[in-house]
Amino acid sequence: MGTAGTGREFSLLDRLKRLGFVRGKQVRLYGAEFELLTDPMVMGKALVFVDALEKKSGLLRRVRIPLTMLNNANRNQNGS
Repeated sequence: MGTAGTGREFSLLDRLKRLGFVRGKQVRLYGAEFELLTDPMVMGKALVFVDALEKKSGLLRRVRIPLTMLNNANRNQNGS
């Protein structure tokens, strides 16, 4: 699916970006520091990834955005 998809996916991507998942941002996920190299990419229902550079090792990783963050983004939409 990548970044193309339904209006619902675009809406989720917009909410994730507002939560800080944008290219160039530094985030801490799964106990590691990452610099995001891409905006979020929807790969399936409840499956969203970002390509990121792990700060400690310098390795490129495709990191799954945690389900709790996706739920938070969905909760923000339902509360708006």
